[in-house]
Amino acid sequence: MAKESKKTYWPHMIIGFLMLAIILGYWTVKTATSLPVQETNEYMMKYQQSDLNINDILESKKAFDKEYVIKLTGVETIVMKDNVNSKRSKPDQIKLSTGPNHFSYAVTDHSGVAVKDANVSFLLTRPFTRADDKMIETITMQGDKYVTPDINITKPGRYTLQLRVKIGDKTGYSELEAYLEPAN
Repeated sequence: MAKESKKTYWPHMIIGFLMLAIILGYWTVKTATSLPVQETNEYMMKYQQSDLNINDILESKKAFDKEYVIKLTGVETIVMKDNVNSKRSKPDQIKLSTGPNHFSYAVTDHSGVAVKDANVSFLLTRPFTRADDKMIETITMQGDKYVTPDINITKPGRYTLQLRVKIGDKTGYSELEAYLEPAN
């Protein structure tokens, strides 16, 4: 009687799948750690703070919007074409210039009277990064407008102009998109 020898491949398959899982796990961790993670600065504060206090923030903003208006004045805009594939219209962006830029904001009540005792902060930021943020904690009033000091902008691309106005226990926010065209 001859002894038959059968070869089985299942131990090799198990070892192969185990090696593949280890290699794919290592690749996933290496790729995930090499990508930078940027915190958002919605409402001009860290995400964790705004997430914990979002109800208070929204109530304060709603109370502010009932009594006051924030408006950016004296800027040139870039007319945006609406995307034909989207049902949302895109507001015009503020046109920035290379070099020093300053921004004037009018903070008024609904009757048009300028508010003089507001605590105003300004943030110039870029979407998806906080590396180029320029925060000005206190904006002074010049005439009937709150005017930022000159801010030097050199990198072309998209920006966001954020303003926070505190009047008593009410806080209002303004967030506008801006764009600096590349030099030709």
